[in-house]
Amino acid sequence: MNSEKPDHIAMQADERRTVGVLALIAMIRMFGLFALLPVLSMYAEDLRGATSLLIGLAVGAYGLTQAGFQIPLGALSDRIGRVPVIVGGLVVFAAGSVLAGMSETIYGVIAGRLLQGAGAISATLTALLADATREEVRTRSMAVFGIGIGAAFMIAMVAGPLIASFFGVRSLFWVAAVLAIVAAAMLRLLPQIPAPTPGRSWSMVPAFRADLLRIDFYVFVLHAIMTATFVALPFLLHDRLELALTDHWKMYVGALVVSFGIAVPMIMSDHHQGRGRLIGLAVTLVVAAQLVLTFFSFSVAPVFIALVLYFGGFNFLEAGLPARLSVLAKDELRGASLGVFSSAQFLGAFVGGLIGGRFLGQGRPTDVFFVCALMGGIWLALQGFGRFRH
Repeated sequence: MNSEKPDHIAMQADERRTVGVLALIAMIRMFGLFALLPVLSMYAEDLRGATSLLIGLAVGAYGLTQAGFQIPLGALSDRIGRVPVIVGGLVVFAAGSVLAGMSETIYGVIAGRLLQGAGAISATLTALLADATREEVRTRSMAVFGIGIGAAFMIAMVAGPLIASFFGVRSLFWVAAVLAIVAAAMLRLLPQIPAPTPGRSWSMVPAFRADLLRIDFYVFVLHAIMTATFVALPFLLHDRLELALTDHWKMYVGALVVSFGIAVPMIMSDHHQGRGRLIGLAVTLVVAAQLVLTFFSFSVAPVFIALVLYFGGFNFLEAGLPARLSVLAKDELRGASLGVFSSAQFLGAFVGGLIGGRFLGQGRPTDVFFVCALMGGIWLALQGFGRFRH
């Protein structure tokens, strides 16, 4: 038979334009968060009132309000449209960035990070992307979206420490504020996208189906591990490996580039929006990375290998999990369902910040990595390698 597989159906012009614009908006917004990731914990250490736990809270605080606002804002976007919610969220994010940039104490930075998180538009952006694309090209669209965020991560890993070394970490908050306004302006570049059809009821029960909650749990653990890792990793690189802060980007970017050799083939072969075997493999890569960081982080080479494994698994999961959920969710509750997903994602980031701060208290980053390996092991045990089901 010569029937064409859905994955080979070409994107239409409006789909390509929408995916490109939304990926750029996500890149610009996420750069403001990612650029802080490799430097914020060390910066917060010198603020008035700082403790290990408060440092972890400063890193992960945005995840708490992100988790709290993703569901109501996603549901609101199902009613009033995606674009107004996105614009409002970007304005709030900019305000939080300004507050953190003006703060002299750890408490002010935490407050700013909480306000940053209240601009919770990840679910609405993803829902808008799903609105504008056919199911047959949805996975590819999410992959492009995810790769854009991965590119923002890579650029931020270079630019964040460099900007911080020349202008101070505080300047990164101001950069984030400006970029949020630029992202809002870019919404004018979108083609006309049909508004979602509001459901007859505000009931959110269908957004909490068991198959959707399983994916929500996966992304919770994924981002808890990510945030905890980046609370501890700068201290490992600086204190144990004696790398200057301005050289950390070389490790991050080198590992991220090499990891594309793992992540991209996995994304390209993911024909079923995150099938079980690939999810199991990706989680295994993340767990292996944490074990290497725990037991073999005595020199640059094993740490580099660990980061390659970690980024390979992480980038696949970042694309595959939301793609599968957007297909499974009902159209009229897509924003709400992705809101629950994003809430789990950012709640994981908040919990990961607390875990990182708590287990870094003794000054041993390897304790944090070991806890992350345990979390990944629990994920694998619950998921069952190769047993992910629709």
